Amino acid sequence: MPDDAQADRARDRLNALLIVCVLAIASVVIAFLGAAPTRVSASEVLGVARTPGDAAFIASHRGGGATAPENTLPAVGAALAAGFDYVEVDVALTSDRHPVLMHDATVDRTTDGHGALAALTLAEVQALDAGTWFDKRFAGTRVPTLEEFLDVLGASGHRAIVEFKGVWDATAVTSAIGDVIARDLESRVAISSFDARTLALVAAASEVVPRMLILKHIPDDVVRAAGEAGVRGIVVDRKAVLSRPEVVAEVHRAGIRIIVYTLNRDSQWDAVTDLGVDGIVTDAPDTLAEWQQAASGDAG
Repeated sequence: MPDDAQADRARDRLNALLIVCVLAIASVVIAFLGAAPTRVSASEVLGVARTPGDAAFIASHRGGGATAPENTLPAVGAALAAGFDYVEVDVALTSDRHPVLMHDATVDRTTDGHGALAALTLAEVQALDAGTWFDKRFAGTRVPTLEEFLDVLGASGHRAIVEFKGVWDATAVTSAIGDVIARDLESRVAISSFDARTLALVAAASEVVPRMLILKHIPDDVVRAAGEAGVRGIVVDRKAVLSRPEVVAEVHRAGIRIIVYTLNRDSQWDAVTDLGVDGIVTDAPDTLAEWQQAASGDAG
């Protein structure tokens, strides 16, 4: 419906503005309290800016949900072993405010349990089977905690995009970012979110750990929005980028990286690669890697 679409865009614009305002305030507070530590550059965490036709980096969606149960350690392990540039995971909070890997608001689809994740304690979530729904070979697989994921990531030498789902409180954010810092992963983990308040809390907890805005629609002045928010990249819906292709060059000139989600077909990969996007989140990382190799002329 046209009216619904307009309302949706208005909400996205309002959320983007809120992100800018709240994060700008957080930056001022941090600067007032003391000199900010050296921040991780866009190149350090997301690589050099691509040009049209360059291969984008590959982010394996939900850990590696095509080969193992999504957002579980078997999925993450498979993606890391395959050597993809990034593993992308979703992290949400239990009722007792522990971060665990889970995409949905409820546990029904990916476990043998029922109900909202936010209504279950960590102990209750860890008692669930998160593997049988995918394949009997994964029976008994558990929902991992953020700490367990970070331990695996740290040992791998690879990088991650971690989406904080829902609304987080200061205590939970500070604890989670502390876990990242304790493992010396500041330059290997980028925190992404749709939620303005959550990103503001991440900024307050650490000016070093990179942040990324997730946008369904692109604000008119996305460079200003991203710059004032202090983010290193934006994660954007494919249709939004294709409807405004000049945005890729705009953000690159500002030193910002652009990642597109979630693309699973060669026609989709071809279109955004031609624009020079920096990263592609996909459920088919193996196939994308093969496609990129063939496109570069290195196949065979």
